[in-house]
Amino acid sequence: MSSTETTERGGDKEHKPSPIDMHVGSRVRLRRTLLGMSQERLGDALGLTFQQVQKYERGVNRIGASRLFDLSRVLDVPISFFFDDMPDSMGGGTAMRRSLGFAEGQDGFEDDTLHRRETLELVRAYYRITDPAVRKRVFDLIKSLTPTD
Repeated sequence: MSSTETTERGGDKEHKPSPIDMHVGSRVRLRRTLLGMSQERLGDALGLTFQQVQKYERGVNRIGASRLFDLSRVLDVPISFFFDDMPDSMGGGTAMRRSLGFAEGQDGFEDDTLHRRETLELVRAYYRITDPAVRKRVFDLIKSLTPTD
């Protein structure tokens, strides 16, 4: 194995997280946060320490296929969720997603919109409304306040 391959595979001191691993980890963090779940609680559900969860979320440790499957079940999302919104530069273009059978990315969201604290707090508050009829009225109210296209 060449030194370049060693560095890319993580066997060298100069290991830098892969952009794809970092993206997948950020999606794990996003979903965990949206659910109001701590790293410790996620770790317990997966049989990991919270430090291992931290490493996954930062992209320092790669997430294997079986672990990704476990994460999708615990976080209640399809596996494709972890690859959603991947930049074209990382192979996340529309043509690639379509060829792999992934759904189209959502339009109308800036990259950082879903990562803002305000967004996370709004989603958490919305899902804390236990009455479905009230939750629907709140949803309709918010939609009525936004400009139409």
